[in-house]
Amino acid sequence: MKNPKPKEWKSEDLSHAYIADYKPFNFVDGEGVRCSLYVSGCMFHCEGCYNQATWNFRYGHPFTQELEERIMADLAQPYVQGLTLLGGEPFLNTGTLLPLLKRIHAELPEKDIWSWTGYTWEEMLLETEDKLEMLDYVDILVDGRFELAKKNLNLQFRGSSNQRIIDVKKSRAKGEVVIWDKLNDAQTSAEQIHKEKLI
Repeated sequence: MKNPKPKEWKSEDLSHAYIADYKPFNFVDGEGVRCSLYVSGCMFHCEGCYNQATWNFRYGHPFTQELEERIMADLAQPYVQGLTLLGGEPFLNTGTLLPLLKRIHAELPEKDIWSWTGYTWEEMLLETEDKLEMLDYVDILVDGRFELAKKNLNLQFRGSSNQRIIDVKKSRAKGEVVIWDKLNDAQTSAEQIHKEKLI
């Protein structure tokens, strides 16, 4: 795992505007029905990462206007709650994502934006202006590196217990981390459920 110094990793130096995948209408990448955009390129290189192919900034295919139009059309469906940004590292692809988020904000302001990031909230606040600008278009941020030693399958929308689901707007207003108020981690492990069924 790599740990950057503040402002060390810059989107304009690293990103090639490539997309690893786009998955519309899913239920696993945040609250409600979502459209998920997986960007390419990550510098964190967390041990146990489930998506190592996306570390490469040229994995997949370039982001196109055609894909942007498809995303906007999919998001416009009334049953879709919002867009989720994953990767790869979304905040190392601000050149691609910021224009998209601005368009969504202007044309579909009722849709929410979720994003995963390897940066912690505290690190993000010391980052480059483009990252902070993008953060302001995000409603919910799942922050922090995946830590294999802290892996927990009972956690909601995240892989290790150090990661947090942060309400960005409330956190920015309060000046400290405010956890998403719908957090609901499983209290019972899969093994416990299986044992209870056998009894």
